[in-house]
This record gives sequence, C-alpha cells and structure tokens, in this order.
Amino acid sequence: MGITLREYQKQIAEKGAVILNRHKILYLSMEVRTGKTLTALSIARTFKSVLFVTKKKAISSIQNDYNLLDPNYDIVIINYESLHKIEGDFDLIIIDEAHGLGSFPKPSKRVKDLIPKCKNKPIIYLSGTPTPESYSQIYHQFKISSYSPFKQYINFYKWANDYVNIDRKMIAGNYINDYSNANKEKIDKYSKGVFISYTQKEAGFVNTINETILPVKMKPVTRSLIKKLSKDLVIQGKEEVVLADTPVKLQQKIHQLSSGTIKFESGNFKIIDYSKCEYIKDNFKGQKIAIFYKFKAEFEALKETFENWTNDIEEFNTKKDSVFLTQILSGREGINLSIADSLIFYNIDFSATSYFQARDRLTSKTRTKENRVFWLFSIGGIENKIYKCVKNKEDYTLNHFRNDRSEITN
Repeated sequence: MGITLREYQKQIAEKGAVILNRHKILYLSMEVRTGKTLTALSIARTFKSVLFVTKKKAISSIQNDYNLLDPNYDIVIINYESLHKIEGDFDLIIIDEAHGLGSFPKPSKRVKDLIPKCKNKPIIYLSGTPTPESYSQIYHQFKISSYSPFKQYINFYKWANDYVNIDRKMIAGNYINDYSNANKEKIDKYSKGVFISYTQKEAGFVNTINETILPVKMKPVTRSLIKKLSKDLVIQGKEEVVLADTPVKLQQKIHQLSSGTIKFESGNFKIIDYSKCEYIKDNFKGQKIAIFYKFKAEFEALKETFENWTNDIEEFNTKKDSVFLTQILSGREGINLSIADSLIFYNIDFSATSYFQARDRLTSKTRTKENRVFWLFSIGGIENKIYKCVKNKEDYTLNHFRNDRSEITN
C-alpha cells in the first residue's frame, strides 16, 4: 500500500529529526489536519520500537496511518487510561494531544503515569494548541521528560517562582494564588528550540468554518423548570429531587435543562424535552451528519431519535446512512469528521479549548465542501451566553454565570 508525505511534512520530518537527536525532545505544534501524526511516524523511522500514547477514539486512525506508512519499526498504540497495562521498553515515546498534560499547579494522573514510562527516553510531543489557556501549561508537559528544559525545577511551584507572575484571586470567598500569568518570553528563551510550528494556512488549506446558530423553541415545561429551580434551588418530585444548593450545581442544572435533560440527586437522569432532537431530524434530512453532545442523557435522547447512530469513526466513514454521535470532550481531538456534510452541536461546553478544537473536526486538506457547523441553542437558555464567552477564548466560569443568571432565569 504505502503513502507519500506532503513536501512540507518531509521538510518538517527532516528538521524534527535533527532537533530530536540534539535535545531528546521535539514538540510538533502543527494545526489540526496538517498531518502531525504522519510526520511524527516518519521521524520515528530511525528507532526500533515506539510507544504512541493518544486518546482511545484516535487509536484506529493512527493505526491506519502506521499501516499506510509501513515503516520498519514496531509500534504500540495505547490510550492514556491504559498506560498501566504497558510493559517492556521502547526506544521512542510519542505523546499525542500533549496539551492534555498541562494542568497546574499540581500534576495530573496522566503526568504521574507517564514519568516512569518516559524516563531517559526521547519524546515527540504533538498538539495544535500546546498552551491553549495559559503558558503555565508547558511545565508538566515537559515534566515527563528526563530532558526537560526545566528539569532543574523539582515541581511546578519552584518553577513558577521564576517563570510566573503570581497573582491572587478569590474562589468561594477565599484568596488563592493564581499561577496562570506565565512569562512567555522567558519560557520561550529556554524551550522554543524544541518546537516546530505549522499552520493550516501554510499548508495551503482554503476551507473556512461557517458557523450558524439555530434557535430552538423548547417545551414550556423546560422554561418553567429553569425558573423554578433558580428561584427555589430545589425541585421535589414524587420519587426524585433536583437540588441546586450551590452556585456550581445551579449552573450545571440550568446547563442541562436548557437542552432538555436533568440529572437527579440519586444519579438517575430524565429526558424532559426532545425539541433539539426533533429539530435535527426535521432540518437535516438526507445529510451525513456528526453530532456533539455534552451530557449522558443527551446521548440517550439522540440514540432514541436516530436508529442509525454510531460512535465508531470507521463505521461512520464507510457506512453511507449513519449519524455519528460523540461527547464534546472525548471527541474534540484526534478524530477526522471531514466526510460529514455538517457538524451539529446539540449543546456547548464551558471550555474555550473544546470550542476551538471540536468545531474544527471537519477541516481537511482534501475537503472541497464548505465546513458547515451548526449550534443548537434553546431560546432563553444558557448556551448563547457560553458561546459568546468561549468564542472570545475564555472559559465560561461561575463568575460569568453569576453575571448572566438573572437574564437567563427571568
């Protein structure tokens, strides 16, 4: 079979191999669909065994790229949650969607799991957005490497003293340290040499994303429940109760109700309004569509509505009459939905990262159709408020909700 890399991929692979050999670290900061996976697999040709760590949904796609490239090395492709199952030694580690390791000030479980696996190993990092929310996200990504440019710092706090302008912010009535204002110029001075960046524009992509907001009229019961919960902070049923006794829980419950579902205190959930499902079914007939949802109950509502649903990307790519369903967080990275006519968001996530990454799943160098993305927002719901915030590259926080609450619930 085989596959030929694009000219820019070949050039990046050559340059990347030199950086990797010199620093034992290479960070391919290539925008979505520019082919960073194939580029990394090509760079790995000088090694005998490779561990490729990614998200579960991306495994089949990466395996397909490996098969097409047909390199002369062994590979194990595994998702982050299964790292504990891996035994044996590898010559090279490839970390996909590496920005997912960037939580701070404390390291995530993924970071802790990767440190022993990556000890004294060269690493190729892959991400289109290495530091989507703060430059402070770079420390723990490099922490897994024995060759980190910041290896002299034993933990994030020691590093932050030199690289972060530490501020104070109030959370739940208490002041805590805010470590998000990192010194980009100082960080770049020590780390920029291991990065190769490449954009869709440089790669010759001509597709742009055409976003359309579709207002959906929900049932009267949906609106009345939102108002009642906001006023009383509790809805008592015969067998179940909805409790919003904290601002965070009220924010979450209104988010759920806005799209027609609710999760009870017992852990059970109920679908109270299928208006969004019916809207999709009525307005996207004959189209090959992929739908992003937020909550489990929304998934159940969509499954009931679309008998031809699938969450298997290979089945979606090969079966003409299928509707792809994926949760926003798990589907925002590592999957190619360019075969779809339209991308539909049943709901929206609070994360700006989720907004920018998930809406770009249609983009492809070879796609000739317009990238059509549709957002289903309930009339009077919370979704439009979230959208305006994340589109401005801000996460939708509790403070935003407090400011919006009266407008949403009146």
